[in-house]
Amino acid sequence: MFEKIAYRASASVLLVTALAIVAMLVMGLTRADAGSSAAPEQEVTTARAGPVVRNPPALEPAAASPVDIAEKLPLSDRFVVKRILQIDEPFVHGYYKWDDEGVPDGELVVTVDLKAESISVFRAGYEIGAAVISFGDSEKPTPTGVFPISQKSRDHVSNIYGSPMPYMLRLTNDGVAIHASDVKWGWGTRGCIGVPEEFARLLFEQAKLGDRVIVTNGKRLGMGDAIL
Repeated sequence: MFEKIAYRASASVLLVTALAIVAMLVMGLTRADAGSSAAPEQEVTTARAGPVVRNPPALEPAAASPVDIAEKLPLSDRFVVKRILQIDEPFVHGYYKWDDEGVPDGELVVTVDLKAESISVFRAGYEIGAAVISFGDSEKPTPTGVFPISQKSRDHVSNIYGSPMPYMLRLTNDGVAIHASDVKWGWGTRGCIGVPEEFARLLFEQAKLGDRVIVTNGKRLGMGDAIL
């Protein structure tokens, strides 16, 4: 009888122990499942540690290059010398050179340097004409500055002096103009800019009202220089 009771007690203890072991195993598996299900969430959290940018904001513009800046400027402020005529002959009074072959259309700008006694014609930045000039004397000097051509007259006669001024391009209201003249050493004008007749004709055909004539006294231009 006692042996049966002891056996039942032992069996009960074993059963309880077995159940406890099973329960511990179940709890361990449950925690493992819980841990494995939490892992992806941890990865997502790590991946989102930085800001999520769906629509990147527009980048600030980079610093503009000189070319970009130049393209935004008015044409008159970005006109530069792209070619200087090659002149091998003596540059003397009465001499001129004209070569516009292959030069593209573009803005026409005339420069006059009184100190160098010369005139240059630029189209689209390319020098297409150059000549030795006559200009004003001490009583009536040629003014310096920037002058738009305000009048054109092929067979003009001065209403002040009564002298012919063929292919006249007026610069000022008081009679200063570019026109054909007998350009000789030592000869001056009453403030006008005299050029050889054929040069005057070629310039007259190219120039338009409003084109700029820039008169300086010692301003030299080289390749790449801006004509302002």
